Amino acid sequence: MKASTREWVTKAEEDFAAASVLARPRKKPLWSPVCFHAQPCVEKYLKARLNEASMAIHRTHDLEQLLNHVLPIEPLWAAFRPALKRLSDAAIVPRYPGGVFTKAEAQRALRTCKSFRKEARLSLGLPAK
Repeated sequence: MKASTREWVTKAEEDFAAASVLARPRKKPLWSPVCFHAQPCVEKYLKARLNEASMAIHRTHDLEQLLNHVLPIEPLWAAFRPALKRLSDAAIVPRYPGGVFTKAEAQRALRTCKSFRKEARLSLGLPAK
């Protein structure tokens, strides 16, 4: 694996760890930040895959747009499109007043993140964890 790809993976894992930790507290979990951190984890894994394939990495946070660039090398990832669309929305809405997410929404975002993370790691030759 390229050193630059490994850097993308490291950054993605930081976001995954943040989302996972924020989802754990029983007394006052932070659901909106869980959603927020799940999105950049997936974004960085998409960019890691593009980097590993020596493809251009676009300066965007739009998961669907990044997915479109990855599909020529990972066509089966098209199945993630609806979930990634929801995940993009889940990262934007909570940033602004009135944008509060529920436990169910945060859990769905984290499940999407975990599922995509597993596929991306396997594609990059890393253990699924």
